[in-house]
Amino acid sequence: MLATALKRPLCSLSARCTRCYASRSLPPHTVIAMPALSPTMTAGNIGMWQKKPGDATAPGDILVEIETDKAQMNLEANEEGVLARVLRESGDRDVPVGTPIAVMVDEGKDVSAFGSFSIGDAPASSSETASISIPECIPITNETISTDERLQPALDRMPKASAAAIRLALDRGVKITGLQGTGRGGQVTEADVSRASTEGVTASAANAAATYIDTPITSMRKVIASRLTQSVQQSPHYLISTSVSVRKLLKLRQVLNASANGRYKLTINDFLIKACAVACTKVPAVNSSWRDDVIRRFQSVDVSVGVATPAGLLTPILRSVEGLGLETISIRVKELAKRARDRKLRPEEFQGGTFTISNVGMNPAIERFSSIINPPQAAILAVGTTRKVVVPIQTTDGTQVGWDEQVVVTASFDHRVVDGVVGAEWMREFKDAVESPQHLLL
Repeated sequence: MLATALKRPLCSLSARCTRCYASRSLPPHTVIAMPALSPTMTAGNIGMWQKKPGDATAPGDILVEIETDKAQMNLEANEEGVLARVLRESGDRDVPVGTPIAVMVDEGKDVSAFGSFSIGDAPASSSETASISIPECIPITNETISTDERLQPALDRMPKASAAAIRLALDRGVKITGLQGTGRGGQVTEADVSRASTEGVTASAANAAATYIDTPITSMRKVIASRLTQSVQQSPHYLISTSVSVRKLLKLRQVLNASANGRYKLTINDFLIKACAVACTKVPAVNSSWRDDVIRRFQSVDVSVGVATPAGLLTPILRSVEGLGLETISIRVKELAKRARDRKLRPEEFQGGTFTISNVGMNPAIERFSSIINPPQAAILAVGTTRKVVVPIQTTDGTQVGWDEQVVVTASFDHRVVDGVVGAEWMREFKDAVESPQHLLL
């Protein structure tokens, strides 16, 4: 998992932080807020706390697992201290970025003073407390947590559950607190979470004669929905389709794999990724992005590769494909796809990209389809399945018929960036690269 270190800048207020320094009797402390771990992240889920109140921390120690819209990451401490209070418990979902989740103090400070700490206890203004020293804290948004009830001690609120059970609860939207554990010592297990999830579905289906099942929307699914809606509404799409012969490509692939001695195993997609980079190099206007006041043309071709995961579609990025060989492309794509399915991509591996390819050719039922552009990119290529097609063949005896293996590809272009004639030229270059695959080896 990717680790993210905590930062502790000085509070920007002139007297003391009225948003987190709840009482004159409290020692200086740091409020840790839900961090924004990616540009698209607006909220995150709280995974398993690795530290409990009273535990000392050292630089690099993992405090808590954070589930983002793209991956699951570890939040690390970057200096020594003591975890004084947990404000958001394991299993809490959709915690907005900037919302306080914990309190840290320096070593030697009185942790018991934070037993009933609540952000909502902060005074309305700092005018009457200007004499108090400035604590160090992380600036947070205007969103606060306020409750009329006294908070439970953090140790009482921590669920007694395995890490696997907490992850399953996050995926299925099951509130893990309150579940009766059947594991050793009353620990909540994956089986307990699965049973609670099934019972909840049964109850929903039976309630008021319902004939549907509600599935909680994950943070990742919300981001996918938002970005694709934005793309359809703001990017004027137009589509270009063509049939591409892959007969020579399949023969070359067979020869290369046979000579690889197990070092790699090329797929059709590896060749198509390379062909996309070749076409983008020859028609660089497609390797661009609309930026409101400018059209940004990129110098390298960074191909986002669509990967289906249980949580939704992810698009890890293969950087500078124009300079990579097929073997390197094949190895890196497999590594990125595995990390995407395991939710272990680093931010730089899924943020950015200049062109996207989406291939569902492994499904023989899909002859062709079109894709929504991945903003802020200007183009995406949709690849259907390989099919046998009867074609005319010129021989010395005249025209005969034979079988060819073809793939239907459909490119979606952003008309703000790519004019129709430019999109057609890109498609021609892509088709030439695929149908003369020996050039992809150069």
